[in-house]
Amino acid sequence: MTHATAGARRSLILLLTVIAVLVIVALVLVFTRGEPELLDESTPEGVVQRYSTAVLEGDDDAAMDYLSAGAQEECGTVQNTSADDIRITLISTDQRDDSADVRVQVSRHEGGAFGSEYSYEEDFRLVQEGGDWVIETAPWELAICLMDGAK
Repeated sequence: MTHATAGARRSLILLLTVIAVLVIVALVLVFTRGEPELLDESTPEGVVQRYSTAVLEGDDDAAMDYLSAGAQEECGTVQNTSADDIRITLISTDQRDDSADVRVQVSRHEGGAFGSEYSYEEDFRLVQEGGDWVIETAPWELAICLMDGAK
């Protein structure tokens, strides 16, 4: 093997090693960036985040825990929310002494890879019960309860 051939071989090995390292770094970044940071559960935003996550994951029992006593009493039938195509983004919070409104952007994607996405704003209404923030009303897309008599 000549000196030039050995040098080319080392360069090729070095290039392949750099490419492999870049691929591994890219994969680590893609798979670790995942979940958003959890907000403090003692805040209206944190309650909305946890409730929305429970609804989107189909965990109705956990979602019910974030509803006010009045909302739980009025809850007729628990409905399954089809939420595979919904994304919720926090916009703002208007917090008062014993109530709060949390505005979110609801984004929906329809139609596969070349489908459409549309977004609109909705409000959660929260109240304080026993020192904890609980949801009194939720946007219809994330409401898990049908009122008594509704089918």
